[in-house]
Amino acid sequence: MAVEITWWGHATCTVVDSGVRVLTDPLFARRLAHLRRRRGALPPPEAADADVVLISHLHADHLHLPSLAGLAPGTRLLVPRGAVGAVPGLARTAGARGLSVTEVAPGEEVTVGGGLRVRAVGARHDGRRLPFGPQRAPALGYVVRGSARTYFAGDTGLFDTMAEEVGPVDVALLPVGGWGPYLGPGHLDAGRAARALAELEPAAAVPVHYGTYWPIGLDAVRPHEFHAPGTEFVRLAARLAPKVAVRALAHGERVRLP
Repeated sequence: MAVEITWWGHATCTVVDSGVRVLTDPLFARRLAHLRRRRGALPPPEAADADVVLISHLHADHLHLPSLAGLAPGTRLLVPRGAVGAVPGLARTAGARGLSVTEVAPGEEVTVGGGLRVRAVGARHDGRRLPFGPQRAPALGYVVRGSARTYFAGDTGLFDTMAEEVGPVDVALLPVGGWGPYLGPGHLDAGRAARALAELEPAAAVPVHYGTYWPIGLDAVRPHEFHAPGTEFVRLAARLAPKVAVRALAHGERVRLP
């Protein structure tokens, strides 16, 4: 069997494994606060078709309530433990749309879709609901295990125990950039993502979280941070992790990985 990956832009991907559709951090908006979508058409309605949705952390570009409101009734959400209390609108949106919400913490595993296993893993990222609020919910990554083991890293920095905490995986969806001219702590750029790839040693990888959103009025400020991370990751991964098949996808592009 194979796993099928579609990248819709930013951190939003559809992973199809064993007949189960998994959607990561859905963001289906032309504009979010000071950010606008600069590349790639808005995902089509089919992008919101999912059996389970994985939310990595509480930032509005990862936990986007209007995008969740477009999901079909009965869709299951996995969110960081504490998210419901930290984001009151999450419970209102889930209740209005008939969504099922399950909170998870690093190390916890749940079964979805009758056989797919999803394990939450730690991430190194400030996952607070900004601009206000204490750290009430952890930032997470997820390992989806069906016919393949697919790691969705969410948003994270590189940390010493990453490979140990994540465990063996076949496919890695790794962030390689961001949405602004400068990446703060708790992020992977192309170089750090390539180092993470060398430690994780999956069979295949897809770079995400780059080249989609950018602050309004800053198009000319460090534009390489918008355009270059994907190709730079491919180049560095070939040097640091030459055995990994890296597929840099266009927005809306789909790849099947054996």
